[in-house]
Order: sequence, then structure tokens, then C-alpha cells
Amino acid sequence: MAAYLQWRRFVFFDRETVKEPGGPDGGGAGAAAGGAKPFALPPGVTVCDSGRGSLVFGDMEGQIWFLPRSLQLSSFQAYKLRVTHLYQLKQHSILASVGEDEEGINPLVKVWNLEKRDGGNPLCTRIFPAIPGNKPTVVSCLTVHENLNFMAIGFADGSVVLTKGDITRDRHSKTQILHEGNYPVTGLAFRQSGKITHLFVVTTENIQSYMLSVKDYPRLELDTHGCGLRCSTLSDPSQDLQFIVAGNECVYLYQPDERGPCFAFEGQKLIVHWYRGYLIIVSKDRKISPKSEFAGSDPQNSDKQILNVYDLCNKFIAYSSVFDDVVDVLAEWGSLYVLTRDGKIHALQEKDTQTKLEMLFKKNLFEMAINLAKSHHLDSDGLSEIFRQYGDHLYNKGNHDGAIQQYIRTIGKLEPSYVIRKFLDAQRIHNLTAYLQTLHLQSLANADHTTLLLNCYTKLKDSSKLEEFIKTSESEVHFDVETAIKVLRQAGYFSHAVYLAEKHAHHEWFLKIQLEDIKNYQEALQYIGKLPFDQAESNMKRYGKILMHHVPNETTELLKILCTDYRPTGDREGSGMLEGKRANSEEFIPVFANNSRELKAFLEHMTEVQSDSPQGVYDTLLELRLQNWAHEQDLQIKEKLHSEAITLLKSGRFRTVFHKALVLCQMHNFKDGVLYLYEQGKLFQQIMHYHMQNEQYRKVIEVCELYGDQETCLWEQALSYFARKEEDCKEYITAVLKHIENKNLMPPLLVVQTLAHNSTATLSVIKDYLVNKLQKQSRQIEQDEQRIQKYREETTRIRQEIEELKTSPKIFQKTKCSICTSALELPSVHFLCGHSFHQHCFESYSESDSECPTCMPENRKVTDMIRAQEQKRDLHDQFQHQLKCSNDGFSVVADYFGRGVFNKLTLITDLPPGKSATTIDAGLQRELLIHTKRST
Repeated sequence: MAAYLQWRRFVFFDRETVKEPGGPDGGGAGAAAGGAKPFALPPGVTVCDSGRGSLVFGDMEGQIWFLPRSLQLSSFQAYKLRVTHLYQLKQHSILASVGEDEEGINPLVKVWNLEKRDGGNPLCTRIFPAIPGNKPTVVSCLTVHENLNFMAIGFADGSVVLTKGDITRDRHSKTQILHEGNYPVTGLAFRQSGKITHLFVVTTENIQSYMLSVKDYPRLELDTHGCGLRCSTLSDPSQDLQFIVAGNECVYLYQPDERGPCFAFEGQKLIVHWYRGYLIIVSKDRKISPKSEFAGSDPQNSDKQILNVYDLCNKFIAYSSVFDDVVDVLAEWGSLYVLTRDGKIHALQEKDTQTKLEMLFKKNLFEMAINLAKSHHLDSDGLSEIFRQYGDHLYNKGNHDGAIQQYIRTIGKLEPSYVIRKFLDAQRIHNLTAYLQTLHLQSLANADHTTLLLNCYTKLKDSSKLEEFIKTSESEVHFDVETAIKVLRQAGYFSHAVYLAEKHAHHEWFLKIQLEDIKNYQEALQYIGKLPFDQAESNMKRYGKILMHHVPNETTELLKILCTDYRPTGDREGSGMLEGKRANSEEFIPVFANNSRELKAFLEHMTEVQSDSPQGVYDTLLELRLQNWAHEQDLQIKEKLHSEAITLLKSGRFRTVFHKALVLCQMHNFKDGVLYLYEQGKLFQQIMHYHMQNEQYRKVIEVCELYGDQETCLWEQALSYFARKEEDCKEYITAVLKHIENKNLMPPLLVVQTLAHNSTATLSVIKDYLVNKLQKQSRQIEQDEQRIQKYREETTRIRQEIEELKTSPKIFQKTKCSICTSALELPSVHFLCGHSFHQHCFESYSESDSECPTCMPENRKVTDMIRAQEQKRDLHDQFQHQLKCSNDGFSVVADYFGRGVFNKLTLITDLPPGKSATTIDAGLQRELLIHTKRST
């Protein structure tokens, strides 16, 4: 059987006979359905062509007919005798024709411009004889290039005449014989590819191609067999503009430089055309009746012409039908028109793509439907629907492997869940895996799809596929990495999960798996050391305790680097041009919760390399050293720890947290630290109380001696302390009393009252103190009495002077100026005090007309003292404050009493009227009394 008979046949075209546009009402004998008669061609049609919206016919009478879509025939007389060839250009309204105007072999070529008119007919722009050389011969074929620059005419004697230039004008074109041969030329075709133009020439015995875009027109023979008239054509770009030659046994396709594929289509070929990707062949089919094989003579044969429409890409016959005596097949207005010798026109209308696909679906020809859809450039949505239907068909037949392949082709259009639900059965897990793999490769998978695919791998225990999935996508990730890590971890594929986490920089997942699942603490620590600063810091805070528990030394070293000058491991080995960062060391102290040795090493390192470390570092280090000192049993080591703690306290880092350091020292009973901090904080009473609690009497005295000048109450407290002791403290009481006596810190009566509480303190203890005190007071009384007597005498003298000034004249006997010491001259100024001045000297040096310049400074001092005392009389708040804060309130009251706070001071200048001398004496006595008290 011939190969083409294996191709499936379809009816992708609808056939109908073209009717008259306006037939008579009612139907006659020849009327078709609908009441219209079949359209009839003009009689004697010899040649046909189509283009520019019309079917073009030439007849035996020399007329050219035009049939537009409205089926209104029109014609004009082109030749006197007959029309033999027509060629209608598709892109121009130019018609080329060959015919005869006189008897004999004298063909003429005429070129018509259909857009221009000459007396109602198309304008004939050019006429020239079609004769190769001087030998008259019959024209066999004609073709024109669409660019109007080439025309080729083939002859029965094997010649080909090429006209180059503007074919519509004589003077712009050149005609020459391109080809000469011994076999009639049966077909010509121009092929334009870019700027290269080829001409195919086919004869009854061979096929050749000429390159017209190159000088001398090089020729190439393609094959040694040819074809009959009208049995060659040129395909469209879908078949790469191949030249098609139809022989009786096969159909051959040719490129300009070689032969292409061939198809075994049997039957004598009569007409060949190319239409929209289809090859149209009209062939003679010779069928023998059953009786002829046995009749033996004169078989009854019948010749039939069959029109086949071949789809060479998809390998099927799109349409096949029998016609009687086909004149030609033309393509126009989106349809095929078959002209038969009986004058009828049969229209073949191609079905739409969806109709054709449905026909294929009904026959379950999904592969062919897919190929057809692709050749018709169906969109991706349409193709996806075909793939889905094909997949459903195979799935229902039980061909799950084939079905999944079709479903894979729907990825991106069909919802994945539609496919996944069909293959959730454990027996179909391989198919589901293949689908999910492709879904990920196209980056269309979500987290659920990734989870499902990895579960498929783990259930299949297909480690190789699993590794291939997670390791092959180096340039682009086709899945949700975090989801993949979770699934792999849950399934126990820790190494794969770690690989993904490290490769895609999911640091938290890498560390979580290493520490919680694999328990590879060393690897986790090294990985943290490679991270950028911020991530290294956060992960050490999160996992520091676990790492410290298992790899304490390495963790401590990393923390030292992290808190001083951190660079990732790669940068540390490099040039180190980038400035390192450092973390807050105080924030990592909780990491060392159960590792005091490492904590001490870390804190000491931080204090050595960073003097500006946070205060918490120094606080913790102090607490740690105090703990170690308190628990150490070895005396030598304990002494060393003691020295370290004291050195740290003296570093000056605890001024702002004085009380915290003090509490730490007290908690651990670190005596030297407590005393040092008391001293730094000027807490002298606490120092003394500390020694008192420990009954260190000598130390109590030393504290008073050291700090008594800064805080005098220490001696009083020391006396009270020793007074309460029932032991024999005479030595220490004597030392305290001696200092109290020297500094006059306490009244004697208060000293006696304080020591009265001590049963061991006898009178002999304070005998010397009391004797010295009484002697000193006696001396003071004597001095005061002498001063009183002196003041009385001075007062009497002053009173006498005042009285004299009031009652007796004052004689000024000064002879020299008190300022310049020169002899006095008039005018002069005299004062009662006895000083005399030149008037000009007085005016130059005096500040007031009523005051003596010489006595004025001393007088000013007295008046200033009086004013100061008057101001201090109202300082009640100051008095109350001093009285409350002083240990000796009596001395404060006495001081203010002496300043006149409690008395009104009267300055006596003149005797007020109405007062006697007795009253004046009483006032003087009062003032003297006040002065006496002030002196004491």
C-alpha cells in the first residue's frame, strides 16, 4: 500500500456549489436548494488565475474575464484569437497574459494595469513577442516576480526567456535567453529569500535552479526527473518556500541548492497548488470495475479526478473529493474554488480550528490535534486544554505514565491540584514525583508542592533523586528553600537539610539542625565565625549557652573576638582592610552561667584589651573574684585572689556604682574592700563602726586620728563607745579625752555624763581632764576680768572726753597739716578728733565734708561690723540649721547670743533728751556685760 494511504483522512473543508447571486423565484429543474441556479462559467475557458479580489479567466475567443466576489462577470477583448496563459500578481494590480492575435506560432505577451483604464478596458502597458531567438515556438508556462523586476517565460522547445527590469515598460527592461534545453519547460517559480532571488526551472526530465541576484546567473541541477504541466508550485514560509514537484509516483520538495523530503502520493498528477500550508493535488484515479478482471477483454474503465488536500506537517489528508474534469483550482477570498469543465464552480471552505479539533477529539486523536493546534498557532491556553483532555483520556485508559506526560505539558495553565489529586495513590507516586519535579523546574511550585515532592522522595527512599533535586539548581532555585529544609529535617535527612541551609544562607536553620539534631557543636561554632557581624552576634546570643556547655574553650575564644575586633573568618585571613566591629560584652555574660572559669577568662580579657568595657563587665568580674576568694582554701592562692580583687577596686571603675561594689564586698565579707570603699566614699563613721563591731580598739583610735579633723564627731562617738564597754579601756579613754581637751570638742559636763555609764571608768580616768579644764577656765575668767576692767577704764576716759567736748571749748593747736605735714595756712579745716588740714588738702582727700579723712578708715570698720551684726540677727534659718547639725548646740547658741541676735544693740552717740546720767550708766553696764559674755 502506498505510504500516503496510511495517512488519516478528514473532512476539514465544506464543499458547496457556487450559486447565481440573484436567481429566479421558485425552483426549476436545475435549481439548487434555496432556489438559486449554479453559477456557470463562460464557455471556452482555457486558462485561469486569481488575485486582487477576483478570479481571472481566459478563453478561446481572446477575452479575459473577471469574476469578483459579487459574481458579476466582466470581460474585455485582450487578443484577436485566443488567450493561452495568465498570471495575476498578488501584491500589484498587474496582469500578465500570453495569447495570439494571428494564426501561426506567434505568441504575444501583454502586461495590463488593472487600475488604469483605456476606453473602459484595462490599460495595456507593454506588448512584446514571446519568441526565444528567431525560432517560433509555443509558450508552455509563465511566471512574474512580485517585485515587477523579473518575468520568466518557458517554451515547449526547452528555452526560458528572462526579462529583467521593469516588466511594465519596454525601455526599462532587458530580455535574454536564460535556459536552453531539449525538453519542454513545464514549470517556473521565483523564490525570494532576503536579498537573494532564485528561479526554479522544471522540465519533463530535470529540475534546475538559477541564482538571479548574482552576475552570470549560476545554475544548479537539482534532480534528473521532472513533471508535467501545472504539476509544480512554490510553498509558503511554513514549508520554508520549497519548490514542490509532483511526479506520478512521488511528490518532491526542493531547496535552491538541494533536494528535500519526498512523499509517496500515487496517481497521475494533473494540477498542483499550495494553499495556506496545504498541498492541493488533482490527480487521475484509475479504478477498475470488479467484472473487468474476469471478462478478459475490453475492460470497462472509468477515469475519475480526485482532489486531495494534504497537510504535510501533520501527515494527514484534510480533504478528499472526486470531481469530473477539473479545469483548475484557485484560491481567493479565504476559500478554494474548483472549476470543472461543465462550467461549475465548487467552493471548498475550511472549517475553523475549534471544529477540526473537536472532530479529532471525538476520534481520540489527541496527538494529531496537538500538532494541528501548533501548526495553526493556537495560543497556550488552547494547547493546554488539549493536553488536559489527552491526559484525561490516557488516565481513564489506565496509561498513567502517558497521562502524566500530558499533564506536565499543562503546567502553567492547569491548576496543579487537578493533577495532584489524581496521583495521590501510593502506587502512582512515581508519576506524581515526575509532575512535581517539572513544576519546580518551571518555578511554579509553592511551599505545599515542595513539601509534597520531598515527601515523595523520602517515601521512595530515593536519595540520588533527592540530591539531584536540591543540588542541581546552582544558578536558580525552583522551590521554597525554607519549606524544603523543614521537610528534610522532619524526615531525618539532616545532611541534605544542612546543605540547603548553608548554600542558601538560612543561618538559623543550619545552626538549629547542627545543634539540635546532628549535635555537631564544633561545626556550628565555626559556621558562626564565618557569618557577618550582626548575624554572628544574634546567633551567639541564641545558642551561646549550648555551645558554652559543650565546647567552652572555643566558644570563649569566639566571644573574645566578637566583642573586640570581629571580622568573618574569610576576612580575618585576608588583608584586613575593613574595620572590625565589636559587640557589647556585657550582653554575653549570661552565656557563661555555669562556666565561671571561662567567664573569668573572658572578663579579664575584655578589661585588658578594652579599658572602656561596659560597667557590667567590671561588676561581674569583681563579684567573680570575690566568690573565688571567699571559697578558696589554699592560703597562697587566696592571697593572690585578695590582691586581684583589691587591684580591681582601686582601678577607679566603681565610682559610679559605689554602693553596688560595697554590697558585693559586704556579701562576701571582704573586709579590706569594705574599708577601702568606706574611705573612698568618706564614710568615716562607718569605718569606725566597722572596727567597733570587730572590737578593734586600736583601729578605732587610728580612725579618729586619721579622719577626726574632717569629722569631729568621731571623737565623741569613740568616747561613747569606750564608755559603754565594761572592759578596762582606760588607756583608750585617756587618749580620746586628751584629744577632746585639745580641740575643745565637748563641754566637760557632757564628758562626765558620758563616762558615768561605764562601771570601770573611775574618777582617776578624768581627773587630769577635769583639772586641766578647770584651770583653763580659771585663767579665762581672770583674763575676762582684766579685760572688763580695761574696758571700764576706757569707757570712763571716753565719757570724760565726750563731756569735755560738750562743756568746754576745743582749742586747735595743730601747726601742721595731717595730710601733707606742711605748716598750716589759712584757710584750714579742723576736726574735734584733733586733726587739722589745709582746705585744699581736705578737699582733695576727703570723701565727705563731715568726716575726718584720717579717722574715716577706722570708723568705717566699726560701722561695717555693726551692720554685719544687724544683718545676722535675722538669719533664723541658718541658726536653726547649725543648731540641728552641730554636736554642741550650746556653743552655737552662745555664738549667736554673742552676736546680739537675742538683744537689741543701741549705739550711743548723743544723750537723748529726758534721760539722766544714771540711765546712761545702766546702759553702759549692760553693754559691758554683753561684751564680757561675748569674750567668754
